[in-house]
Amino acid sequence: MKDIYQDDSLIIPEGVKVQIKARNVTVTGPRGVLNKNLRHLNIEIKFENANKLKFAVHHGGRKHVACIRTVRSLVNNMITGVTKGFQYKMRYVYAHFPINCIIQDGGKAVEIRNFLGQKVVFNVKMREGVNIEISTGQKDELTLTGNDLDAVSQSAADIQQTCLVKNKDIRKFLDGIYVSERNVIEVDA
Repeated sequence: MKDIYQDDSLIIPEGVKVQIKARNVTVTGPRGVLNKNLRHLNIEIKFENANKLKFAVHHGGRKHVACIRTVRSLVNNMITGVTKGFQYKMRYVYAHFPINCIIQDGGKAVEIRNFLGQKVVFNVKMREGVNIEISTGQKDELTLTGNDLDAVSQSAADIQQTCLVKNKDIRKFLDGIYVSERNVIEVDA
């Protein structure tokens, strides 16, 4: 059954500027600018007033109405990114051969050596706007930071996927680099 009309709203915080042109959303904040193209979704995005966005669907089925919350979450994550930023922490897990990570290109790439004692070197490039560094307070930990949640989480997934154990029982060989923590970067007050 189709809904005649469904909508949801999102309040824009102080210091954040949102521009919408033909479902191209641009969010500007203290940490930078993020763009997202939502042209593939048939959804109406407009300003209800100066600091309130409204997302609406007319004559939508169940899946179409579900897009409202998805788009709202995407824009909300963009707002969080340009105000606070996102941080992922990853830990090395190994039983015998210690994994060795080297940061390259000033935090734009990471080189993984000695994974399961292999001689092969894995190189992983970070997505645009993502910075990687080795944690100082915790042994065997990487910290990924950036404004775009999609880019930060995909960079973490790229690192995890390069450290797959092949031709062995994955229940026994649990070596790899795994996400241990996901949070927003606290604002320096």
